Amino acid sequence: MSMLTSLLTMVVMFAAAYLTFSFAVNYFVYRKIKIIYKTIYNYKSNKFNALVDEKLGADPLGEVEREVDAWAREKAGDNEQSQKMEQYRKEFLGNVSHELKTPIFNVQGYIHTLLDGALEDQELARHFLKKAAKSADRMEILVKDLLTISELESGETKLDLETFDVWELIRDIYDALEMKAAEKGITLGFKQGINPPFFVQADKKRIRQVLVNLVTNSIKYGNTGGNTLAGIYDMDTYYLVEVSDNGIGIEEEHLPRLFERFYRVDKGRSREEGGTGLGLSIVKHIMEAHNQSVTVRSTEGDGSTFGVTLKKAVDK
Repeated sequence: MSMLTSLLTMVVMFAAAYLTFSFAVNYFVYRKIKIIYKTIYNYKSNKFNALVDEKLGADPLGEVEREVDAWAREKAGDNEQSQKMEQYRKEFLGNVSHELKTPIFNVQGYIHTLLDGALEDQELARHFLKKAAKSADRMEILVKDLLTISELESGETKLDLETFDVWELIRDIYDALEMKAAEKGITLGFKQGINPPFFVQADKKRIRQVLVNLVTNSIKYGNTGGNTLAGIYDMDTYYLVEVSDNGIGIEEEHLPRLFERFYRVDKGRSREEGGTGLGLSIVKHIMEAHNQSVTVRSTEGDGSTFGVTLKKAVDK
């Protein structure tokens, strides 16, 4: 009897100890884990406590370990992205400062030269004023391009979609750039087999900006006496519009970076031509806003071809 009593006493004590230990673990450990888990889970997905209770099953420690690991990886990715954005910001500010520095110094130099006595010589004064005006115009173009880039990258660009004939638009652009092309003896035209009209649905003002940029570049970097030809090709639901030249071409190593901001293949020549280094980046952003693409093919010494796709107008 004494043996049975002792055995029962041990069982009761063991059960009491187990319940006490289980209560302590649940109260002091499991509750704390649950709070940590809720904090992480709410931070990640803003869900309610019921979902936390559902996810914390029989293995709360394992579940929390997995979630903490995932959270740590996510935060590490955020930090890496933040570092990249910081580097991107520094490069951007450096590029803007560099691009503005030259025309600002030029304007300052011309003005001080005039104030130091050149103003008395009308011919010389006129010469320096023209150069100062050219530098000021360059700064204005750069600021306008920066504002355009900022607007496009913000994702707040509202496209004014309309139906128009892209062939007619290119012809108007040719008329506007005819004198610039004539200065280098470059002929502007269309490839053989083009049968207009080609009606597209897009923001005409923005697409004009794209095509003006491509045609202007073909004139800038085209060979004297060369030509710029536009081609328009039917690609089922959209048209492929290409602008080709037989100019100096681009080395293959530069092609992947052509559409980066401020990227120039020939920095010296680009500045001489008055470019800001933002034109092709603007082209890329405008086409992306239309959910369309821009491509480039080029062979050094044989010229370049830039192409953009435009959605066909369904009512034409």
